Amino acid sequence: MTAVQLSSRETPEQNLERVEHWLQQLPSQRPQLVVLPEAFSCFGAGDRAQLAMAEPDNDGPVQKRLAQLAKHYGVYLIGGTIPLQAGERFAAASLAYDPQGQRIGRYDKIHLFDVDVADNTRRYRESKWTKPGGSIVTIDCGFAVVGMAVCYDVRFPELFKALRQAGADIIALPSAYTQVTGAAHWHTLVRARAIEQQVYVVAPGQVGEHANGRKTYGHSLIVDPWGEIQAERAQGEGVISAPFERARLAEIRQQMPVAEQSRLKVALTQ
Repeated sequence: MTAVQLSSRETPEQNLERVEHWLQQLPSQRPQLVVLPEAFSCFGAGDRAQLAMAEPDNDGPVQKRLAQLAKHYGVYLIGGTIPLQAGERFAAASLAYDPQGQRIGRYDKIHLFDVDVADNTRRYRESKWTKPGGSIVTIDCGFAVVGMAVCYDVRFPELFKALRQAGADIIALPSAYTQVTGAAHWHTLVRARAIEQQVYVVAPGQVGEHANGRKTYGHSLIVDPWGEIQAERAQGEGVISAPFERARLAEIRQQMPVAEQSRLKVALTQ
């Protein structure tokens, strides 16, 4: 499992070059799951520019390039999020591709970041530009079932419970956490979701100060089902990797069978 930490620029072309650069640094172990950060293709451009860049579903240069990269490097690739056309707004769509370059999943971010933060941006209103999704999504990568979530979703544990109920062994969490909220809550939230649902969490982030003025926290993480951090990159672009250990996952779930003991189930929408 690999998370790619980026400091995304304004244009998809710049960012796709950076993605390929880091894919060239992948470890040799296979099968390989690679997760890119939220808004990896155009985070530095700002919300209005993302709307202008939004592609039709299953068509457009960013989607085609993601498919090519997955096939070329022989990986399961989750393309963070990219903007896809959704009427007057765009969908923040997390797209998954298999090693043959076929798209095997699309998750539209459900929980939108409409909050006030004590930073230089101060007021965040994602819902002005982004249309929320309404369905949970898992993908079968052969070696594991991967649940899909994005950034602010991590504050809503019911989504993660639904993903575990749907069979998730790993949850991919592409993110772009602010420096303020990241320093306060990022590690605690990611570890808590992993512990609660007994899953691996692969959580790549944006990092640094971007052209749109936003400052992101970095600290990309891979956390195991016991809540232990297996890999972390605090600052700067780069990749982190950790193995998916099926036996460890099974042992933790067998010794503490919380999913079977839960007396409250979440209604699934897929």
